[in-house]
Amino acid sequence: MSADDDALRPLRERIDAIDEQLLTLLNERAQCALDVGEIKQRLNPQHERDDEEAIFYRPERVAQIIAKLTALNQGPMSDSNIASLFREITSCCLSMEQPVTVAYFGPEGTYTEAATIKQFGHFMNTSAMASIDEVFREVESGAANYGVVPVENSTEGMVNHTLDCFLSTRLLICAEVELPIHHALMRSPSAQEQAPVAQILSHAQSLAQCRGWLDQHYPGVPRIAVASNAEAAKQAQAQPEVAAIAGEMAAERYGLRLLSTSIEDNPDNKTRFLVIGRQVVGPSGQDKTSILVSVKNEPGALLRILEPFQRYDISLSRIETRPARSGNWSYVFFIDFDGHQSQANAQAVIEAIGDLALEVRPLGSYPRAVANQ
Repeated sequence: MSADDDALRPLRERIDAIDEQLLTLLNERAQCALDVGEIKQRLNPQHERDDEEAIFYRPERVAQIIAKLTALNQGPMSDSNIASLFREITSCCLSMEQPVTVAYFGPEGTYTEAATIKQFGHFMNTSAMASIDEVFREVESGAANYGVVPVENSTEGMVNHTLDCFLSTRLLICAEVELPIHHALMRSPSAQEQAPVAQILSHAQSLAQCRGWLDQHYPGVPRIAVASNAEAAKQAQAQPEVAAIAGEMAAERYGLRLLSTSIEDNPDNKTRFLVIGRQVVGPSGQDKTSILVSVKNEPGALLRILEPFQRYDISLSRIETRPARSGNWSYVFFIDFDGHQSQANAQAVIEAIGDLALEVRPLGSYPRAVANQ
């Protein structure tokens, strides 16, 4: 027996004892979750007949749990690690209460799948959809409980297709997810180590976000835009002479070898995703509200809509404009503001805007995404 083993033995025994305690506590937590599920079913026994579903996933509750635990955290684990760990624990417990299906804008290996896992953990049933419209339809039809779609990139701007889908649906926003976007260059492991790269494939936005790095490291190599980063990874898997730009999840999913990581020109690049569903989410204490406001195209329309926010001391975080589908030259504003729609000042703002606009429709209140969690 070495001196190292003698020194490590007490620590290993302590770790084993802690693991046994963790196992007991995790199973106690899981049993509590099962008890909660039984109570929810008992309080709402008619939900299968009257289409009023018992709600098991509560994004505001998850946000409160993580906020409390990260506030209590004294290390050495980071707040980000604590958040990730407890999202998985809540994901596991939720899957025991009720199976949950989440549709996302695919294919597999995309950043939207990564955002889905970040929000829901690895214990949910997920389904990749070929378009954003299909994600909305899956949730509307009840084939999926929730959907995840991209809505905004910090360098490329809004995803207008997602905004337009809200014009023709009654689905609500249940949560938001912010995901740092880090691109990697990858190719098939069957490619020779020093073999030149004949082409670089990726989505057009990813190619644009890595333009400077590519100019420096792969000048003259053709860059081909494809439908998605995952599609680029699939093609690189089948063609050793081709390299792909995608997230590291795609490299893992398709068995590719990483050549370089974090090759994006802007290291602060982020994408914001929305979780859509049919439920009204309660306040978490750190919330955001989204509304859709339709107005006529006339002088001062936007100014009149914005004035109540100043009057009731509410901060705006986003305003986007889209043409309405009515064809009469009216416009729709998508407005995000701080706070929950159940608060008195938010209700007053929505009522005041309703007196001025053609239509005001709340799209949902939901926990505000926290950076690095």
